[in-house]
Amino acid sequence: MLIQANAKINLALNVIGKREDGYHELDMIMIPLAFHDDIEIALAQEDQFTTDDQTVAMDESNTVVKAVKLMRDTFQLTQHFHIHLHKRIPSQAGLAGGSADAAAVLRGIWKLCDIHITLEELAQLGKKIGADIPFCVLNTCSIVQGIGDHLIPFSFDWKPHVLLVKPNVGVSTKEAYETLDYVSCAHPDVSYIKQLLEKKQFEKVSDHIGNSLEDSAFKFAPEIKEIKENLKEMGFSCVLMSGSGSCVFAISEDENLIKKAYTYYQKNHMFVCDTSFL
Repeated sequence: MLIQANAKINLALNVIGKREDGYHELDMIMIPLAFHDDIEIALAQEDQFTTDDQTVAMDESNTVVKAVKLMRDTFQLTQHFHIHLHKRIPSQAGLAGGSADAAAVLRGIWKLCDIHITLEELAQLGKKIGADIPFCVLNTCSIVQGIGDHLIPFSFDWKPHVLLVKPNVGVSTKEAYETLDYVSCAHPDVSYIKQLLEKKQFEKVSDHIGNSLEDSAFKFAPEIKEIKENLKEMGFSCVLMSGSGSCVFAISEDENLIKKAYTYYQKNHMFVCDTSFL
């Protein structure tokens, strides 16, 4: 069985505050992308985890392995699996690569072993591994609230290019949150952006997007801010860092502009990808 593990971007990320349990209260718009990893999963005599990316450790620290353990422990599974990961999504990018991989494994085992729960129940189970996993299991544009476990799917009809650019550094999600200044950081109006999307007022979206974690990430990786400013100088209006970074996305329907920027960053030996909303 071959399953796509789709990357995501945050069109808006508002950190409302820190909860008593240490987690952060969030209000976000998350959108899955066509850009994806591939997960091959098959029944086997014993568990085997492999990948074509030698920089990725396929051990107990990997979300793929954690997903198998979660499904086995939850549903008392006796089956074993061979799982091969074709890795494309970069790590420490804010694109939910690890979460997407885990979510794909959850969906794969759910289908392969004919487990009788709903997709929504599977999504909520996934939060035991990571906060982005419920969204990645449902894999549809959503308002995402709470710690990432409250999802409100919605739809809109817009198919622009999405250019992803990642500097050759990553950002620790933990450090980005720890250095967050709630007063000075951006607090985008998520419900208003949702209205703009649903009303097809796409030309107004760029004026309202925002990410509370950008300023924190800029401190750890000034390259992120440089990329964002450079993309705006090139002519992009809708530019934002995704998640806790370090990937920046630029949205445009101008194919020539996309090609120009793609070529520029490719020549500068950065990760760059031309994709679209799923």
